[in-house]
Amino acid sequence: MSWSAKATAHGAKINYETTQAIKIDAAFDNGDPMSNAQVTVYSPQDPSTPWLQGTTDEKGSFVFAPDRSQPGEWAVQVRQAGHGDLITISMGEDQSATENTADSQVMSIQSKSGSFTPVQIVVMAIAVIWGFVGTALYFSQGTKQAK
Repeated sequence: MSWSAKATAHGAKINYETTQAIKIDAAFDNGDPMSNAQVTVYSPQDPSTPWLQGTTDEKGSFVFAPDRSQPGEWAVQVRQAGHGDLITISMGEDQSATENTADSQVMSIQSKSGSFTPVQIVVMAIAVIWGFVGTALYFSQGTKQAK
């Protein structure tokens, strides 16, 4: 006696879209890759709200395809265990016209390590002013009690 059964399986459908993506490689100062580091991408139109979040792979790599309809400065922040950096990627408005020719690609990547955003500068200025006020109040209390 034999049994025959028809195997049923669920099908799968995978779609893909060809895009021009940006790949970043993150590494510590000693060259070790920043594996599983947190990556946050900010678009030029809303630099305070994350446009995309993810993690790097075991080699410290992360790939994303920016929205070509948003030309300007794209910010990419990579952080892991208190270490990290922020880079900006400039994308010109004519990107869509030249994206099919790799030789004439209009894209540059530059690191602004050590530079601060306007919000960071304002917060630092307020902290410094608050420090001066606190120090002045502390010493003014000491001179009143001494009299």
